[in-house]
Amino acid sequence: MHAALYGELTPHTLRDHRVASSDAYSLFVARSSAMGWLAGEDAAGLWGMNDAGTPDPGERDASDRRSGLGRVAWFQVSADPVPGRPLPVQPFLTCAGDVVARIGTLRLQALQILLPGRTIAPSLAGVGALLQDAEWFADSDPEARTRVRVTVDGGQDPAIRSAAPLMLAQLRELQQDVFSFTSCSPNDDDAVIIPPAFINELWTGPPRHRATFLGALAEWSLDALGWLTALLAEVAADHGTGSPLLMTAARMPL
Repeated sequence: MHAALYGELTPHTLRDHRVASSDAYSLFVARSSAMGWLAGEDAAGLWGMNDAGTPDPGERDASDRRSGLGRVAWFQVSADPVPGRPLPVQPFLTCAGDVVARIGTLRLQALQILLPGRTIAPSLAGVGALLQDAEWFADSDPEARTRVRVTVDGGQDPAIRSAAPLMLAQLRELQQDVFSFTSCSPNDDDAVIIPPAFINELWTGPPRHRATFLGALAEWSLDALGWLTALLAEVAADHGTGSPLLMTAARMPL
């Protein structure tokens, strides 16, 4: 899993006085280890650590310039699907959010996340687990509800295009209030296109075949986005998309 956060990050005023080990990589390792999420020789965990970082001040790579958004942090871990459980996207993004909050104040504009391909047979148990977890958002402030556009890209694998209408029909039948799915489209000219900030060899890139889902999210947070992208990955797998999926979520105007 690779997550890139886009927006504005205002460093804390005392940031220059902190110890050198408080970089994004070290903080992510410490936080995921403390929560029991980091796999190691003596721990199963949910993922193995690969990479994390923040751009140098003023740095904007080619993808940032093309999309008009600034990348403020990225995190990469190795995680394999577990039978009967969804990918650990929600704890992954929650951990990333905790790390960024240590560094500064984030104004999140978009999230891009790469999820691994399905290496085991899909199971409705994964969707069931997410529906149970949805109770966490039951008491969200109605005023926090946010319109969101999520683009799901299968790279060179076209399966997502034919699967999207079937996915939307299934998603609308689920009893949950975290995200209200209003529509989907295989071609969306208004979608926020952010070129991947990683090499094509990590998935079936470059981006080519995509579908876009529109709706309203209970709250604009990495926690809720983690739940939503995990659900989309599970339902996509149920409809035959076994390749890695690149998802981009962005806020929409009210």
